[in-house]
Amino acid sequence: MKVINFNSEWIFTKESSDDYINKEVNNGYKVCLPHSFNATDGQSGDGMFKGEGCYQNKLIITKDQLKKFIYLEIGAASLVSKVYINGKFARNNKCGFSMYRVFLNPFLIEGENLISIFVDNSRYDDVYPLMADFSFYGGIYRELKIIEEEAIHFDLMDNSRDGIYLTQTCKSLNKFELNIRGTIINEMQEIKTATIELKLLNREAEIVFKKNINQDVIYKADFEVVEEINNPELWQGIENPYLYKFEASLYFEEIQLDKRIIEIGFRKIEVTSDKGIFLNEKAIKLNGVSRHQDFAGVGNALTKEQMDLDMSIIKEIGANAIRLSHYQHDDYFYSLCDRAGLLVWAEIPFISIPTTSDKENTNAKEQLERLIKQAYNHCSIYCWGVQNEITIAVENEKIYEMVKELAAMARKLDCSRFIAQANIHSVANESSLNKLTDLVGYNLYYGWYYKEMEELGTRLDEFHKLRPDIPVMVTEYGVDTNPKLHSYNPTVKDYTEEYQLLFINNALKTFNERKFVLGGYIWAMFDFGSEIRNEGGVKGKNQKGLVTIDRKIKKDSFYLCKAYWSKEKFVKLAGNRFVNRHKQLNDIVVLSNINQIKLYLGEKFIGEINSKEPMKKFEAVKLNHGQNRIKVEAFDFEGNMKTDEMVLNYVSKLDESYVLEKPKETTHVVNWFQKFDLSNVQEIAIKEGYFSTFDTIEDLYKNDEAKKIFEKYFGNLAESQQFKVMMSLMTIDSMSKRSRFNIPKELLSVINKELNVIPKK
Repeated sequence: MKVINFNSEWIFTKESSDDYINKEVNNGYKVCLPHSFNATDGQSGDGMFKGEGCYQNKLIITKDQLKKFIYLEIGAASLVSKVYINGKFARNNKCGFSMYRVFLNPFLIEGENLISIFVDNSRYDDVYPLMADFSFYGGIYRELKIIEEEAIHFDLMDNSRDGIYLTQTCKSLNKFELNIRGTIINEMQEIKTATIELKLLNREAEIVFKKNINQDVIYKADFEVVEEINNPELWQGIENPYLYKFEASLYFEEIQLDKRIIEIGFRKIEVTSDKGIFLNEKAIKLNGVSRHQDFAGVGNALTKEQMDLDMSIIKEIGANAIRLSHYQHDDYFYSLCDRAGLLVWAEIPFISIPTTSDKENTNAKEQLERLIKQAYNHCSIYCWGVQNEITIAVENEKIYEMVKELAAMARKLDCSRFIAQANIHSVANESSLNKLTDLVGYNLYYGWYYKEMEELGTRLDEFHKLRPDIPVMVTEYGVDTNPKLHSYNPTVKDYTEEYQLLFINNALKTFNERKFVLGGYIWAMFDFGSEIRNEGGVKGKNQKGLVTIDRKIKKDSFYLCKAYWSKEKFVKLAGNRFVNRHKQLNDIVVLSNINQIKLYLGEKFIGEINSKEPMKKFEAVKLNHGQNRIKVEAFDFEGNMKTDEMVLNYVSKLDESYVLEKPKETTHVVNWFQKFDLSNVQEIAIKEGYFSTFDTIEDLYKNDEAKKIFEKYFGNLAESQQFKVMMSLMTIDSMSKRSRFNIPKELLSVINKELNVIPKK
């Protein structure tokens, strides 16, 4: 196999036209791949282009190359793409986060070949995601490659990456079975006998096993081998991410035709509902972060250098697990997770709302197949996520069936890993949904979107009491945080660094106090683009990250997590961006994984704390007028000292730049008991054939009388962009189950009394 990068000298235009199928673009500009055509507007909040663009390039093919078998590998193109070669349609793709390949030979000519790739990030009713809180960037945002193969080669067109699948089975920690299966393709019209050479090498390049197989191939031949691996060095997560190198070489008449090199780590992962998760029989807590694949100024078209930077920051914080949300990520990043020892939750974008136009849920299944086949050989992946908050609009039997089908498909494709799902908080503990996967995650934002942060522990305890047989974790928790905003009295929705500290500290304590909780994934590691957002003083971004989207600012909560998780000894003064203090007495918060801490104001010794708590507080430190230099010293058990400093200004009045001016309330949230008479309300028996709160908003809007009643109670809510995409699923009854709508049960009876006299046509 010969691989050629095909990333430079592309011409791109947003002025898409069918003329560009077979004619050169004359009004475009040069780009290098990876490229996103929403690199700026996908993070601006000022309107994001959604539509079709065209990428064009010329591929020079020699006479000798035409004797080979040539493929175009597209790393990913979002969300829908079509490929034309020399004016002829070659392939389309509706899996915008997956790699796909195009067999080029039927379309190629000697010399110059025009390649036109149309990419569209518009909303399609049968392509996921349909709705989500992140920007759906458009573009060819991963690398392109040209692959040249000989007539006999490993399969490139089964939706996998390698055409080879490695499955490990732990018999004991000293003995593993390695199942090796794959497919060979013979492009010639006659039977050939190929030789497959299989090798496993350790880190020192010593051969662990070597085996040759002779395989007759007519057109297509499957092979399977099982090898016993004795006393392997185990892949022990971040403590020792030991990887072996597996090589599969294909020979014909002693000439090597093809080769695959795959890294593999041997590990045993167990998940229990009462004692948590075990890696190689060692109990661990999942200290996890979540990551979206975007970066300031480039959208989702990250370079390898930017992915390396992300991994270095994740390693610094001490995380041992990562949720790669909410779709298939770049294969390079899965490899980085293998090498760093991070346990990976990998998932598909079956998120928020399901399709109503495709009863077979085809696109979710296609994306699941691509994810599992293409990421199969990454030992870091311990589970496949089949849905995220898919009940955000409605929860019903149809959705249960969709999730059940995806879980069954995942088990069929890969019986060696766990199947997982992430539920919105409104999914009841006793919901049938929770029985459909091996483990359950809940996205819980107690103390941000609803109720109090202390209720997080109560909810987890209630779940475990009711469902003691189901392993549970928290798959999202976090608060939007603008590092420019600060408060002496942090509170919900003030977007301050101080409130994020309190929130994250409560969550981490909650997990650690409960052995049955597998752990959690902070939402999120980095701020990310979200075109629908305008809050916390910033447009176009979700600010729940521990690090800003440009990776330049590590918020205080980053160091709090590091104090909980990392073995690297350090000390950090929180509040160093809260420079101007208008109160003389200040609590100084120190974040550290070192117990013994000394604090100084200038040269004056203030006090000492000896505590295991990651967040320590020196109370009521008195500042001098003007500038104050605060210094902290931390001493580990060996007497080594770590220090940090910051400068605080004692000023006469509040620095208004630290306080967010709250926008006027523009939502429908009201005190329903004041707006409508809800006293002495009685439930009514719903009559069939008439409208009710159980009909979709879309159906209500098809009837003028029913529409007027909806608007009477909810105003122009249905006109919002986010609500429109849910109208075919959402009912007033399902709205009542969402805390953000604040609908009392009495109101449902009042609305039903008015709706249930309107006959359906």
